[in-house]
Amino acid sequence: MNIFEYLTILLQSGLGSLAAYLAAHVLLCLLPAFFIAGALSALIPKEAITKYLGRDAPKWISYSASAAGGFVLAVCSCTIMPLFASIYKKGAGLGPAITFLFVGPAVNILAISLTGVQIGMDIALARIVLAIIFGVSIGLLMTWFFHADDEMHNKATNSGLALTQGVKVTARTWIFFTLLLGILIAGTFQIGLLTNSYAAFTIPGSWASFFQGWLDSVVPPNASLGVEGVSVQGAFLIGLLILIAITSWPGLNNVDEGFNTWTYVALGIVTATLIVASFNITAVPSGLRVIITGKLLAEIVLISAVWWMAAKRFEVYEIQEWLWEMWRFTKQIIPLLVIGVFLAGMARSAIPANWIESIAGRNTVMANLVGVLFGVFMYFPTLVEVPIAQTFLSLGMHRGPLLAYLLADPELSLQSILITKSVIGRNKTAVYVVLVAIFSTLSGLIFGWFVG
Repeated sequence: MNIFEYLTILLQSGLGSLAAYLAAHVLLCLLPAFFIAGALSALIPKEAITKYLGRDAPKWISYSASAAGGFVLAVCSCTIMPLFASIYKKGAGLGPAITFLFVGPAVNILAISLTGVQIGMDIALARIVLAIIFGVSIGLLMTWFFHADDEMHNKATNSGLALTQGVKVTARTWIFFTLLLGILIAGTFQIGLLTNSYAAFTIPGSWASFFQGWLDSVVPPNASLGVEGVSVQGAFLIGLLILIAITSWPGLNNVDEGFNTWTYVALGIVTATLIVASFNITAVPSGLRVIITGKLLAEIVLISAVWWMAAKRFEVYEIQEWLWEMWRFTKQIIPLLVIGVFLAGMARSAIPANWIESIAGRNTVMANLVGVLFGVFMYFPTLVEVPIAQTFLSLGMHRGPLLAYLLADPELSLQSILITKSVIGRNKTAVYVVLVAIFSTLSGLIFGWFVG
């Protein structure tokens, strides 16, 4: 194989991973997260954040609330980034924000459940306990290392009101926030009420099977590399994402100054995209099979309620600020996420599978560190990472390094590092990365001793 062929394979792997990621994971997970982050930043009073997550809040309150965030929100590594950026901008202390960032994806209830079923409850329980213990420890250490910067951040974001004063979040804001959270939950939770089929129909035509075959040839599914492929529905959704990008720039970039036609077009396409993503659509020989699930019905009700509340229960300037904050987070995070997923896809293809057994087959410091490095260069989205971890286990990876990988994968992926740097700066990110690497390695080593 010459260098040109090798580079072509790497490029195809990167583009394939990116296409599969955008088609399968961005829509019902990340899009609602940006709207939630915008609402946190624009509609929740600053004092409400600093009271529970601020530098001056009691540590047992701030760190407990941060650690519990993952259980409540059930967020993955990409979803948590805009939420992390939002609470930090709003006044959360560095330590609690970092704890939220580390613990959230690790204790995602969906990932923990799948881990327990496919890999074992020993890994699942260890992932919860060690993630919370070490997540709080990393947050405390970050506060200690950067106490001067944290104090400056506290002064810059604190409105000056005493934390003992009553913090009032209006009922309409709580309802609005709950509806937004409901959109995220309805799109990601795998429970019967949401996944059950209630009706189905087929759009006739041989084009669907032909198109699916072409997509499989362009982006071949590869379970061993975590590439899920792109479905016909996924291809349409990628097209809608491109339309969102095209219309959002003129429609949302200056939305704080007022609405225009492009604003309504962009929001309409966002709504349509979430609805289309909620269908269960597959290509069959007779055409395109469309299944109506509980997820679709829930999303229609929740999205309609959100837009009704936005129009009827909030002032125009409040909605403008919400949408502008959402768009600001999107511009900050999405480009870095795209670059990171693309580079991770290339790196994933370049790492030989036989390395896994030879260098991570025993519970040593080096083997656990390798598990952490896999998390950096072989990023897989939440829920995809679990079957991939099962594959690593079948290829000979020790359970200790496997846990180190599962803890590091959401935190130290290339895109997560890039986005974290854009929020807290280069120096803090570098220290955070080192701490996560050390604690993840230590977690795997400790767990490996117990199961050895």
